[in-house]
Amino acid sequence: MSARFTPEMKKTHTILVPDMLPIHFQLLISILKPYGYNCELLQTASRAVVDEGLKNVHNDTCYPALLVIGQFMEALKSGRYNPDRTALLITQTGGGCRASNYIHLLRKALEQQFPQVPVISLNFSGLEKDPKSGWQMTPAIFLKFLYAVLYGDLLMLVANQCRPYELQKGATDKGLKKWQKKLEKSFRSKEFLHTKTLYNRILDDFAAIPRTARNKVRVGIVGEIYVKYSPLANNHLEDYLLSENCEPVIPSLLEFVMYCAASSMVDGKLYHFFDKGVAKMGIGYKAIYAMQKAQIKAVKAHGVFDPPHD
Repeated sequence: MSARFTPEMKKTHTILVPDMLPIHFQLLISILKPYGYNCELLQTASRAVVDEGLKNVHNDTCYPALLVIGQFMEALKSGRYNPDRTALLITQTGGGCRASNYIHLLRKALEQQFPQVPVISLNFSGLEKDPKSGWQMTPAIFLKFLYAVLYGDLLMLVANQCRPYELQKGATDKGLKKWQKKLEKSFRSKEFLHTKTLYNRILDDFAAIPRTARNKVRVGIVGEIYVKYSPLANNHLEDYLLSENCEPVIPSLLEFVMYCAASSMVDGKLYHFFDKGVAKMGIGYKAIYAMQKAQIKAVKAHGVFDPPHD
């Protein structure tokens, strides 16, 4: 029986989060803090992460699962954290791939070495239901998470269109840090709901970064969600493309959220059923699509950056 994350653990435990999207995940962690969750984003990218993954996961399992579990195991063995006061947070999408199933691989890896460490599932599919758990995804947190994805996507978009051309090295990253802090504050009030104002302020700030003409080869990074976004998984592909005089182009995370919603609707259509879950996903998809269109409209109206695709 794996350890449970109890309500009492909110006060005593550090929750480790595997790195996938540095900008987005930092915002998500900041949202959880006022609700009593002390989270920390793991950013280790050493060979030890891969080695721990190979030791603790069947080697036929996909590379993302190996890396995520390896990053957790490396952290627990490093001495940086007290296993008696540490929990792990992992996402489950609800699909048939490792994104739903590797929580069980992680628990198996912990069983003999760190049985006291609880694993929390972050999911919106009704998996891992436990009404007495110390981890609860409330409607308020969910709403803020959705807005964090929107703001994270915009920051990623403008940063990738500025960084290859900046005249002063590091100016784009400085702007990113500044806006991450500002957005963290906005989530403590209702300011985050004023997307139009915040979008324009973000666009203005990044447009003010002195840059050369935008004339480099643009290279799209696509594929499996973890490898596409995670510097650990793709061997710092963005940095490599920048060093090769290219402009990296990365799809938004919101696209993946919309795909998950659309997938549930397609299931209902293919298997001839219509339940509350399908209805909720249909409503959710329309709402998220409207948010996406509003962001595209804001970027187009501003006129400096290429907007994301519909």
